[in-house]
Amino acid sequence: MPEPRYTHGHHETVLRSHTWRTAENSAGYLLPHLRSGMSLLDVGCGPGTITIDLARRLAPGRTVGIDPSVAVLERARTAASDAGVQVSFLTGEVYALDLPAGSFDVVHAHQVLQHLPDPVGALRAMRRLCAPGGIVAARDADYAGMFWYPRLPELDRWMALYQQIARGNAAEPDAARHLLAWAHAAGFADVAVTSSVWYYASPADREWWGGMWADRILQSALADQAMQRGLATSAELQAISAAWREWAADPDGYFAIVNGEILCRA
Repeated sequence: MPEPRYTHGHHETVLRSHTWRTAENSAGYLLPHLRSGMSLLDVGCGPGTITIDLARRLAPGRTVGIDPSVAVLERARTAASDAGVQVSFLTGEVYALDLPAGSFDVVHAHQVLQHLPDPVGALRAMRRLCAPGGIVAARDADYAGMFWYPRLPELDRWMALYQQIARGNAAEPDAARHLLAWAHAAGFADVAVTSSVWYYASPADREWWGGMWADRILQSALADQAMQRGLATSAELQAISAAWREWAADPDGYFAIVNGEILCRA
């Protein structure tokens, strides 16, 4: 199996979007199933904003976040300390966690499976760590399902380029449509499927989303991979960046991200 590679990397332009995420805007499908005292493992927790929100709801239950990035976990620890919320953050990959089987009532992953070379194996590993009768929860976007207006050709190029880079990393950028199949392949029989949409249309949202991507396509690991693999020139990336700013400035601009969600009973 290829080594997992996070396509976006952890540049500030990436963390800018990750730290926007909360339990409400990113794990709403899971919240009705949580109660105080439950234990939860957050796989691929990143800077920990969702993890911390979930920990507030589960206290005094145990909440653990894992991520392969040491630097981003330091940021998560600081955020938890500043919020006065108890969370344990551990460095690790979902495929090889040295944790006892059945350790958690809930095992959660947000926007993680799309980046892994073996998402079915990851779900199996998550199931192992989940207590009998517990919940394995996952939410992932579907890049091919994203849509926007106006339909600028440079943003079509952005989409094609992202798909090419992600698939070159043995990842599946259109993960949402695969979640149910992956859950079944991992051995789950009781799977509830839902979907929800992030959308950006207000002036503030367009400025934030478009500005973030205008910077990310030039400065992040995604830009590095595009250049190093010969998939795009600097001029092309500059044109994509300019198109994101053009989209953000358009009062009619709209961007939607369809997310698939699964709740799997262990």
